[in-house]
Amino acid sequence: MSNIITDLRQRFRQGSISLQLIYINIGVFLLQALVTIFLLLFNVQDGFPLHWFEMPADVMRLLVQPWSVVTYMFFHAGILHLLFNMLWLYWFGQLFLYAFSAKHLRGLYLLGGMAGALLYLLAYNLFPYFQPLVNSSMLVGASASVLAIVVASAVSMPDFRLNLLLFGQVKLKYVALVVVVTDLLFITSGNGGGHIAHLGGALAGWWFARGIRDGKYDATAWINRILDAVQGWFTRSPRKRKPRMKVYAGGKHGKDYDYNARKKAQDDEIDRILDKVRQSGYEGLTAEEKRRLFDASQR
Repeated sequence: MSNIITDLRQRFRQGSISLQLIYINIGVFLLQALVTIFLLLFNVQDGFPLHWFEMPADVMRLLVQPWSVVTYMFFHAGILHLLFNMLWLYWFGQLFLYAFSAKHLRGLYLLGGMAGALLYLLAYNLFPYFQPLVNSSMLVGASASVLAIVVASAVSMPDFRLNLLLFGQVKLKYVALVVVVTDLLFITSGNGGGHIAHLGGALAGWWFARGIRDGKYDATAWINRILDAVQGWFTRSPRKRKPRMKVYAGGKHGKDYDYNARKKAQDDEIDRILDKVRQSGYEGLTAEEKRRLFDASQR
């Protein structure tokens, strides 16, 4: 059992950010299922624990559980709900990393989810159509987060072609457009809250990508600063007195210097390719540039 846990931990650390988010969502789903089964054995069928992590439409209830603005995007209503969201996160997460960094994806996942929750909350409390549902409606799922990633990818690489079953090659901008229009058409359906949240995520993805493309702002910067601070706090180690460093000509230190020089040259080349993507789109890259960008996204 310990070997399995060690292996999963290693795969998590070595995986891309999209895979890490998938692992987190699957882990939360399994924990949620196990706790639910355990409680059912004692005939506890309502209340705890899921409701405390769902995003409520009722403002007063949200004040009691403000953390649900974030936690709801890691919970799912069933295995199919989880499966479809994770497949989209995997496909478009890899595509997103062609144009943006892993930190951008991490930050946009949270930003898109929070934007979806905010639009959901506003719609249910502003429109009379939803008034009878406010007290009983709750939101779960990563769909808003995933749609933010889809739309950001489409804004950055609008002419990137996807091979879709039955449709053949379709440009990414049309895939995103169809998804957004579908959500607009179904906001009064049985899952209206979910479709409204999707639109909030789409707006966040568009806002983020436009800011990066125009070089004006990074909408995810404040989220990543918080996450980096939290991560640094948990990984902080006791300060130790640093030993004196001896410098030698050649040897290991010479190899370190060569490695650092090569690493900097590679990073500069990737930055140049990303700038080219933002200016002329993914299709403007040469085959060699696309290969280098793909290799960098896998590291």
